[in-house]
Parts: sequence; C-alpha cells; structure tokens
Amino acid sequence: MPPALVVIIGLLGLAVGSFLNVAVSRVLAGRSVLRPRSACPHCAVPIAARDNIPVVSWLLLGRRCRSCRVPIPVRYPLLEALTAILFAAEALRFGRSEVLPAQLVFTAGLLALAACDAEHFLLPRRLIYPTLGLTAACLLAAAAATGQWQRLGVTAACGAGAFAVFFTLYWVRPAWLGFGDVRLAGLLGTGLGWLGPSHLVLAVLAGSTVGLLVGTALIASGRATRRTRLPFGVFLVAGAIAAILAGAPVVHWYESLGDPYATGAPFAPVTGGP
Repeated sequence: MPPALVVIIGLLGLAVGSFLNVAVSRVLAGRSVLRPRSACPHCAVPIAARDNIPVVSWLLLGRRCRSCRVPIPVRYPLLEALTAILFAAEALRFGRSEVLPAQLVFTAGLLALAACDAEHFLLPRRLIYPTLGLTAACLLAAAAATGQWQRLGVTAACGAGAFAVFFTLYWVRPAWLGFGDVRLAGLLGTGLGWLGPSHLVLAVLAGSTVGLLVGTALIASGRATRRTRLPFGVFLVAGAIAAILAGAPVVHWYESLGDPYATGAPFAPVTGGP
C-alpha cells in the first residue's frame, strides 16, 4: 500500500478515535451517540471546531475545558492516538485487501469496548451489537467481492462457537465471567474467524495469559487480592489486536512445528486474510 494511503487511513483513525470517545461517554451515560453536538460534560458548553481537533486540541488547551477549566481525561487523546496507530498498522498489514474495512471497523469497536471495560467494568450491548453488525456486513461484502463464501462460513462458525464456549463457562461458573464477556467472545469469533480459527484461539490464549500475569503481579505487589475485579475484556481485546497484527507469523511458526517441510512467508498474500 502506498505510504500516502497509509497516512490517510491513520488520519481517518484519528477522526474515528474522536468519535469513539463520544460514543464511550454517551453510551455509558445512556444518551444518544449521534446528537446533540459535542459539549463539555461538566459545563455543557458546546465544543468549538477549533477545540475538537484530535490530540492537538487537548494539548493546546492545556488538558482542560476552555470554558470551565475542568481537566479533560487523558483517555481522550490516548484513544484517538491509539486508533490512528492501529488503523495505519492494519493498512500496512492488509494492504488493499477487501477485508481491511472489516478489520478497521472491528478494531474501532474493540477499542471503544476496552475503554468502557477499563473505566466501568462494562461491555455495553449498545457497542457490541453495532460493531458485530457492521463487521459482519463488511465481511459479507468481502466474501461477495472475492468469492470466498467458505471463509465466510468459517467466520460464522467461529463466532457461534466462541459464544457457545464462553456461555458454557459463564453457566458453569458465573463468577469467572460477566455476560458481556460472552457477547464479546461472539464478536471476537466473528472478527477473527475470517483470518482463521487459529487466530481466534491465539487471541483468547494471549488475552487470558496477559490477564493472569497482570493479576498475579498485582496480588504479589499487594495492590490486589484474589477478589479484586479485573477488566477481562481489556485483555481479550489486547489479545485480538495482537492476533490481527502478528497472528499470521505465530500461526505459521506453530504449524511448521508439525511439518518439517513447511515453507513460505510468514504473511500469506492477503486477498481477504492470511
């Protein structure tokens, strides 16, 4: 993909990240995501266009609202910058692939969900279902453009299978998971299924391992106990994004262990996934 197009997609990520901030704040407050126009949640003064430039405005304003001087949470520029970085990274990863739009939509939704889970231990249906619907629609378009209907079937099976496995865990031990994690599993299966079931397994294993390590470290340092809640959704999202960006070489390496004659590049040519 031409560098200029990667930059454009990264700038698109900045704008999407700004929208995600609005979506996270309003969904958690039970308000409409689309209207009214953005305003300071403290003083209700509408935000001027000059103060709505992703990352830049936060820095120029000294991290405070222009009207009431209430601090603006650091989550705002972080989410904007992270969305831009991941959009650019996925543009480099997939190039001009028919699956790129689906992965961008999927990633944006995951970031919003991670922000909600990190701040309030919630994975709202109002974010999960639209992300699932838009991701599925983009994957359907990718299948129509490439003729890879079998891969779309695998995607649907991964989504249903991940939901079923997590639902079973939730039913057996409700203390382990919230039902939001069950819904998130279905979304992960759908978003990663196009890339292959191995990517889904890798995402869940990576996210669970990171969560276990973080929990163990917090307990060992005395900053948490066995009863302390951790936002498991954040770790699953991190595992999913890692699987998107780096899953292909890891899966290729693992598969080569069982085939001493396996050859080929770690990233397969992308016409709809690795």
